[in-house]
Amino acid sequence: MLLGEYEHTIDDKNRLTLPAKFRRAFEDGIVVTRGFDGCLYAWTPDAWERYRDSTLATLHPLTQEGRRMHRHFFSGASETTPDRQGRVSIPPALLAHAKLGRDVVVAGVNDHLEIWDRAAWKRELAEVEGSAEDVAERLAAQGS
Repeated sequence: MLLGEYEHTIDDKNRLTLPAKFRRAFEDGIVVTRGFDGCLYAWTPDAWERYRDSTLATLHPLTQEGRRMHRHFFSGASETTPDRQGRVSIPPALLAHAKLGRDVVVAGVNDHLEIWDRAAWKRELAEVEGSAEDVAERLAAQGS
């Protein structure tokens, strides 16, 4: 399970150094792709395969929504292996998607990482903290 949030930087060569806590999980590779809410998602190869098979494969390719979600996740995806220092290259298109500058936050979100611009993360976290109780109430009501 991937947990915690870590402030990091992207260097001049568009490389992100993975937080030390996550390096072992990604030593066999990493898949970075567009996420939602203005961030990037990063998966281990196994977790990406599970997400692809359980969620993305269920989207019908003949529907407009299915095609859009496939484009969103697959067309920008980048597979790579971290170097010895735990650095991974982030392609320019993905940097642009998430509006990433030098200062970023890498957050563990159960089975994947989210990579956020640091200022955007602070705004998102403030919104999450301000609405989490309301969301929990609505989800609990749906489950009854």
